[in-house]
Amino acid sequence: MNSLFLLFPLPGGAEWIIILLAILLLFGGRKIPELMRGLGKGIREFNTAKSSLKSELEEGMREEEVKSTAQKPSAEANSAESKS
Repeated sequence: MNSLFLLFPLPGGAEWIIILLAILLLFGGRKIPELMRGLGKGIREFNTAKSSLKSELEEGMREEEVKSTAQKPSAEANSAESKS
């Protein structure tokens, strides 16, 4: 993985200016705000889906903890009954 960064280093200051000029030439000044709005909308949707998935996983883990906690006393009671 480190050798990949040696082959393709991240762009510096001058490279970013060239990239921005190329984007401006390709899309034009009128399309860039629309492009950025679409990018922002995509990022918002991704973050919404990520937080939704995270909350569902946490809820499922809490339900499993409740189930395992509820089953432990009954298992302990069964072992106590078998000893007597």
